[in-house]
Amino acid sequence: MSSVRRVDADDPDVDIDMGNRMLYQDELFTGEVAEYQGEQIVCLDVYLDGIRNGLSQMWYPDGTQKLQGTVVNGSALGEFLEWHPNGVLKSRKFFDDDIYSLKEESVWDEAGNLVREWRREDG
Repeated sequence: MSSVRRVDADDPDVDIDMGNRMLYQDELFTGEVAEYQGEQIVCLDVYLDGIRNGLSQMWYPDGTQKLQGTVVNGSALGEFLEWHPNGVLKSRKFFDDDIYSLKEESVWDEAGNLVREWRREDG
């Protein structure tokens, strides 16, 4: 069983090329790229051949989850969830696989009250 390769986004060997692809030591990177604030991880993305491709997660500096969703070939796909710092769901977005565009969005305030809901009307 092989372990997943993880690099720190602030590592001097990490770079982005002109095609906006992730490089590590001048090679297209496959694995996880993490960002930290002090010792706390605040962002973790999966890359395949330099392109974000897989689970994308973010956390607030206190470790509370901030965002989670899936990226395929660099574009959001499916459900993305975002939370307020108090842990209450802030938004749910759904991206379709047609043109990787936003299809639905619901937004809640910090008390959990629905403040906006939107759905794209398909012709």
